[in-house]
Amino acid sequence: MFHVKEVYYTLQGEGSRTGRPSVFCRFSGCNLWTGKEVDREDSVCKFCDTDFIGVDGPGGGRYKDIGSLVKKIDYEWPKSQPNKYVVFTGGEPALQITETLVHELQKDGFEVAIETNGTLELPNNIDWITVSPKADTKISITSGNELKLVFPQVENNPGNYIDLDFKEFYLQPKDGEDRKKNTQKAIQYCLENPEWKLSLQTHKYMGIP
Repeated sequence: MFHVKEVYYTLQGEGSRTGRPSVFCRFSGCNLWTGKEVDREDSVCKFCDTDFIGVDGPGGGRYKDIGSLVKKIDYEWPKSQPNKYVVFTGGEPALQITETLVHELQKDGFEVAIETNGTLELPNNIDWITVSPKADTKISITSGNELKLVFPQVENNPGNYIDLDFKEFYLQPKDGEDRKKNTQKAIQYCLENPEWKLSLQTHKYMGIP
């Protein structure tokens, strides 16, 4: 059974595929935080801005098998349209995603992407891998398509990751009351270290999911 917070169709808002039409499938649960505010200060990841508790979001639920989840994801894509693209996120999607689920979606014509904290192993057949490291963690996924680092993070220097095997490196300003200040810091770091690019959460500026 798959525990899914929400499934919805939108535009990708972050990273190198910003603006691409995508079905987002957000799995419930994470290995770095319970998702409960009472636990935030004692968690590994303290700055998550996403609700991934339960299965009560749009399209969310307890999907009994792979077929039912694939059917739901396919239903969200515009009928008969090409370039099918699904993004698995969370929480931490590596807790639930399987090689067979990825394979069945690919058979249905989807390109399959994942946004992960990189601490857990992944199936080998995922098409697009985005790793977003969190402070005080050891990542096991050291190669992929893009590494997207929320910035700034205490004890998580971008220089720790630039030699890893990713095609692109992004700094994404930490959200919250200091977002403007953090954006300026990220801009300055990218200007001084041009291996890095700036990633903005454009969906928040546009007011879409």
